[in-house]
Amino acid sequence: MLTIGTVVLTVEDIDRAGAFWRAALRYVNRSEPSDDWVILDPPYKTSWDAPGASIALSVTGYPQHYPPRIHLDLYAEDQEAEVRRLLALGAQEVDWHQYPPDADWIVLADTEGNRFCVVDTGPRSAA
Repeated sequence: MLTIGTVVLTVEDIDRAGAFWRAALRYVNRSEPSDDWVILDPPYKTSWDAPGASIALSVTGYPQHYPPRIHLDLYAEDQEAEVRRLLALGAQEVDWHQYPPDADWIVLADTEGNRFCVVDTGPRSAA
């Protein structure tokens, strides 16, 4: 049986990206980062094989490709507040015009241009 253990994001500035993702997800370094690699874990994760997906940041030296082939979906009960918080941490709004009328997600990019969606999981009001 397979499970997702770590999602790896390519970055150019590992310090900046690490600071963003630690603050965004409230994750912690699994161990001391190197110059080109760090794994970030949920704070409750006590070993590499414990439940909970990790994020690794890897400096590879090649540029990002658009559109990206993989992205993260971050679930938020208060989407508006989380988007404001992430923008304050350094996320960027993505100029993307393909939202359907009933979209429950907003596309952002981290400090390295890696795209992610903030999905509204809060209760829907009746229209």
